[in-house]
Amino acid sequence: MSQLDTAPFPPAQPPPSPSPSPTYPYGFYPPATPAPRKRQGRRAAELATVAVLAASLASGGTYAVTRATAPATASSSNSATTVRTIAPVVQADPAAPDWAATAKAVTPSVVSVSVASAQAEGEGSGVVIDTAGHILTNNHVATGAGPGAKLSVTLSDGRTYQATIAGTDAATDLAVLNLQSPPTDLVPIAVGDSAALAVGQQVMAVGNPLGLAGTVTTGIVSALDRPVSTGSSDSGSRAGGDPVVVNAIQTSAAINPGNSGGALVTASGQLIGINSSIASLGTSTGQSGNIGIGFAIPINEAKGIADQLIRKGSADHAYLGVSSADGTVPDGSSTRTAAILRTVAANTPAAAAGLRSGDAVIALGGKRIDSSLALVAAIRAHQIGDVVTATIVRDGQRSDISVSLTARPH
Repeated sequence: MSQLDTAPFPPAQPPPSPSPSPTYPYGFYPPATPAPRKRQGRRAAELATVAVLAASLASGGTYAVTRATAPATASSSNSATTVRTIAPVVQADPAAPDWAATAKAVTPSVVSVSVASAQAEGEGSGVVIDTAGHILTNNHVATGAGPGAKLSVTLSDGRTYQATIAGTDAATDLAVLNLQSPPTDLVPIAVGDSAALAVGQQVMAVGNPLGLAGTVTTGIVSALDRPVSTGSSDSGSRAGGDPVVVNAIQTSAAINPGNSGGALVTASGQLIGINSSIASLGTSTGQSGNIGIGFAIPINEAKGIADQLIRKGSADHAYLGVSSADGTVPDGSSTRTAAILRTVAANTPAAAAGLRSGDAVIALGGKRIDSSLALVAAIRAHQIGDVVTATIVRDGQRSDISVSLTARPH
């Protein structure tokens, strides 16, 4: 049987409207009817992009293609990564940040990504991560226009470069692009520590929403370790394939179509997340786009994936080897929700650790587990080789079991 980081688990059912459900905040739309192109039409094209996106959002869609496409093929890049240290912004009063200083420091490291093919055209965002020309973005941005798409990256000063895909990872919705003949003055973003974030901390989102490059919005970290599933992002497909499951940073900073792949930074200008999805209220309410609930992939997870994509064009993930379902379990005088193990595959980390079918996992690595989705997200947040503690309830008794995670079988 096919196995995710756990193993097959029941897909999360979409909540009834008006409960929020995550969607991708990126701007893809069908190519316009062929017409003579004018050099001075750039601004008009941007405005048309906004208009088409507005119509798409009004109809409840954030993605449109003219026909089905197959997964894009990633090309490997083995070039060495040259990292330059960028000094963080020093805030005189962290409680009242100078966001203008933050924006000035960060904006040169955030780019606009344009993708075009016969199937679709679209725009997203990306982040400069080294001086070798590598751009970190979302997989659904890099592959959203289907195979054979042409990619271009526009820097904050307006210079545009052609790009290729160095690697993609559908499971985490991350991709790395490689600029062709990159300039020597690229400004890599300062990388922070997403594990040090606190709920209520102020943050800034930087990106290219609706084709409006260099847009910054501020808000707070409204939740941490929020399990989010957005479905497979291979070549923009929303059906089939493994779901994208992330223990996300939830933020109130406004995130809209086109922000995908952009930066979520602290007041000191340090990258702590890659903006990837937003909650929407569904079409029946007539509302879509930003509603104050956006999600970002924590940089501590993203940077490990990015390194693999640069080195070999693909990424391996931590693996436990179980299937699970949502359930409840007695916990002292109360009950609590948990991930109930259905099966434990032989010759897997779970089996070696002594986990059994029927065990209720209530925590992993110190993180609360209250659903099957949360268990998958928690596993994907770890690295291959990590030794984590699984807190379980078995026969009414709590116990801690040490598990050594291995690489997910291909």
